[in-house]
Amino acid sequence: MRALLDEFLNYLSVERGLSKNTISSYGTDLSHFIRYLMAKGVNGIDKVKRQEITEYLFSLKDNGISSNSISRALVAIKMFYRFLVQEHFIKDDVAGVLESPKLLRPLPNVLSMAEVDKLLAAPDPRGWMGIRDRAVLELLYATGMRVSEIADLTMDGLNLDVGFIKCRGKGSKERIVPVGRSAKEAILRYMEKVRPRLLKNNGADPHLFLSRLGKRISRQSFWKTIKRNARKARIKKVITPHTLRHSFATHLLERGADLRVLQEMLGHADISTTQFYTHINKERLKSIHRQFHPRA
Repeated sequence: MRALLDEFLNYLSVERGLSKNTISSYGTDLSHFIRYLMAKGVNGIDKVKRQEITEYLFSLKDNGISSNSISRALVAIKMFYRFLVQEHFIKDDVAGVLESPKLLRPLPNVLSMAEVDKLLAAPDPRGWMGIRDRAVLELLYATGMRVSEIADLTMDGLNLDVGFIKCRGKGSKERIVPVGRSAKEAILRYMEKVRPRLLKNNGADPHLFLSRLGKRISRQSFWKTIKRNARKARIKKVITPHTLRHSFATHLLERGADLRVLQEMLGHADISTTQFYTHINKERLKSIHRQFHPRA
């Protein structure tokens, strides 16, 4: 099996022209897979069954491997089997029909409405940083925008008179997202009280949110803003850069939002990505049922 792995890695380098890092990652993933098979007593790649591949993926999960790493391992296995069939080393591609283990991905933390209120109230409204933080947090929750999209947001993307923002998402695709009254008020206060003081170079920087140096705020700084205010609000849940985006989507679905409309607001190219939030919603409902139903 190891000789076939060497053939495959050589193919990736010579025929496919993949980078050394990518080839190394595939080699590592497949070496672990082959070691697992040999420990199970499987001594030929043509002896492997689909069930054994599935069991291997679940063994990775049991060992605490992240869902992204498990998905990458499956991609490597599928490419390996495709190559083996193509080169006539084996007849059947037992990995071809396996799907990426999306259900292995842990459900993200979603804030309750009370927690969102506490988080949005955490910034100190008396200082420039608090005013800016409040505008950032309000906008994240009001629109479901990614942190990177907020960082890239420019002044010419604002149309607050009619309550919309033009956002540039993944693949440089533009979309229009609505902004509610609370976020609009927080942004206008920031633009009036804080942004003019932060501008440098005669006001040349086009980005909405600026650092104390008058430059575009980095994604890492936005992430620190979220964590800092989550600590102030005494929120004990694990907070990630996507927490407010997840909360935005989940709260809309709970109140009857149409999935296609939500897809457009989130900037998802595929509706299946948005459908993940219906799964989150069902899990939240089950959790509430278990907590409050007397016979749950």
